[in-house]
Amino acid sequence: MKQMQEFGTGAAALSEGVEECWMDFDGARMRYLRAGSGPALILLHGLLGYSFSWRYAMPALAPHATVYAPDMLGAGFSDRPRGIDHSMRGTALRVLKFAENLGLTSFDLLGTSRGGEVAMCAAAMAVAAECPNDGGLRVRRLVLVAPVNPYSAHGRWLAAFAGSWLGAGAVRVVLETMPFLYPFCHGRMFGDRKKIPAGSLEGYTAPLQRPGLFDHGLSIVRTWGADLRELEELLPKLAGIPTLLMWGSKDPAVYVSSMEPLARHFANVQTVVFPGVGHLAYEECPEEFNRALLEFLTSEEVTFPLLAKNARNGAPAFGAAAF
Repeated sequence: MKQMQEFGTGAAALSEGVEECWMDFDGARMRYLRAGSGPALILLHGLLGYSFSWRYAMPALAPHATVYAPDMLGAGFSDRPRGIDHSMRGTALRVLKFAENLGLTSFDLLGTSRGGEVAMCAAAMAVAAECPNDGGLRVRRLVLVAPVNPYSAHGRWLAAFAGSWLGAGAVRVVLETMPFLYPFCHGRMFGDRKKIPAGSLEGYTAPLQRPGLFDHGLSIVRTWGADLRELEELLPKLAGIPTLLMWGSKDPAVYVSSMEPLARHFANVQTVVFPGVGHLAYEECPEEFNRALLEFLTSEEVTFPLLAKNARNGAPAFGAAAF
């Protein structure tokens, strides 16, 4: 492992103490960041995101955990091999293989947006002992940040359209010929555009220097509907895992109203809603986000009563505190 001050690929410099590392996946190289020491914590980025998403979280988490933030194959600066399975289950299998290759037997798992969907699938597979090498992996705690889930219908029609032959062609033309749309789409992910961090857009568009990123995204949306149906069947397996749900009250991508029905699947659950915040709470309110996350991860006993409260309109639910 070599500590890098810059990615060497146009992205921003790494924080002090964060290492850039690489792992071989059947001939393809997966890039990941590593920091800290202590119990293992894996951070999963969302659709078209990468480890850059965790630039504010990793330094805060490092004193308490060994943090791993992969660029999943096809995303970020990892390789983009053709023909691999980018379905929810296929991606979850790579997460579990990633953990096994690190030599882990148990770990905490955090996923945001599409990464939250993958995190739930990976945790359910670990519960059912469906690990790649039957290594007996165990997910200790689960943190889901505005995860894609069966109870937020927003985006389903768009995913179905983009996943079709005609839709994929149209989306490709728009994305490749109208780069001026990137700032608009990026800005919509924030509840308050004044809180977009400096360098955020540049960081997220840096991987565009490498071809194949849009192919990766389009391959994901092709199985979007089937993935959600499978996830709904897997959710009962997660009941015993202590879980934290985190959401922005103004999330335009995965509606906060889906938090309450999702939370019912967990026996030990805590929720946090950040008022006025959009889809990227870890960037829009990083201090509040990190404080809530660390409170959950460092608590000696994670057992939360399931209290039915209304999560709509940004109100905290299930005994959570909102910042």
